[in-house]
Amino acid sequence: MTESALFIVHVHVHVLPEHVEAFKEATSINAHHSLEEPGVARFDVVQQLDDPTRFVLVEVYRNPEAADAHKETAHYQTWRDTVAPMMAEPRSSVKYTNVFPPAAGW
Repeated sequence: MTESALFIVHVHVHVLPEHVEAFKEATSINAHHSLEEPGVARFDVVQQLDDPTRFVLVEVYRNPEAADAHKETAHYQTWRDTVAPMMAEPRSSVKYTNVFPPAAGW
């Protein structure tokens, strides 16, 4: 990873149907606070159209250390503990780096 590259994480989440609205609320709060972190360039929460129990969190960090720092925040830890019983299966993640736009474009 080059020094100007971003660290991007797609977190895949499958929520139990009865918890979809509560998950959206808790995750929106976490995303809002995540955007206040200096190392976070973007934090999107998207819901799958043909299966509303599935979500992807698109987390864009300035560097891998910012992703580590995110996991130390109170708002992340509250989110993690709040949504854990809402999961239909353990969440998974895939890590990426940006190709376009360049890091300055974020």
